[in-house]
Amino acid sequence: MKILKALAVLGALVSLAPAARAAEGAVELPHTRFSFDGIFGTFDRAAAQRGFQVYKEVCSACHSMRLLSYRNLREIGLSEAQVQAIAATVEVQDGPNDEGQMFARPGRASDRFHSPFANEAAARAANNGALPPDFSVIAKAREGGARYLHALLTGYADAPAGFNLGQGMNYNRYFPGHQIAMAPPLNEGQVTFADQTPATVEQMAHDVATFLAWAAEPELEERRQMGVKIILFLAVLGVLAYGVKRRVWADLH
Repeated sequence: MKILKALAVLGALVSLAPAARAAEGAVELPHTRFSFDGIFGTFDRAAAQRGFQVYKEVCSACHSMRLLSYRNLREIGLSEAQVQAIAATVEVQDGPNDEGQMFARPGRASDRFHSPFANEAAARAANNGALPPDFSVIAKAREGGARYLHALLTGYADAPAGFNLGQGMNYNRYFPGHQIAMAPPLNEGQVTFADQTPATVEQMAHDVATFLAWAAEPELEERRQMGVKIILFLAVLGVLAYGVKRRVWADLH
């Protein structure tokens, strides 16, 4: 009886959660489909590559990805030569050399992604005091994940009448409080995709959200495959155990 009462209370709380969020001013995210949705979902490599291009040409001017190395890009289908060429476009501080001096060298595939600022203070100074978040695990750090990122990038609009928009702030339908310091980062035709995919704001937002979802969970596909294998193994084991049980009890009777 106590268990039934506890379940009833839990069910009531779950049913009240959407209403509570609405009362707090939470905004429901638009439903966006991604190739990696569901237990059998996988990352669209072409979309992830386009998303990396959007990150590199647009987002990397402010946002770092400290936990990712250039060599990881091979996992989204880039060749070794492409990865080395991308890494070589940045300059990395290394050393000391034989003379005890630090020196600059072109990036290597084994290097972490180059950060746009030397430190947090420099990042804040360049962004009016705001600290651009690192993008390494941003898709896991924000409720809604890739859907939230996609909504945020496509959610810029003119503030509605009567809305008190702070100085230097931008209105966004899906950002908490609807005021965000970051100006709209994406514009139509801002990048040129090698596969000739039209670079609409919607497309770029979808692709960079795919890339950031992969960056946050590069082992997602492997983990899902392992989970499916375990479920199949347990199912077969259960059938065998049931068969053995019936045979043993049949012999006893």
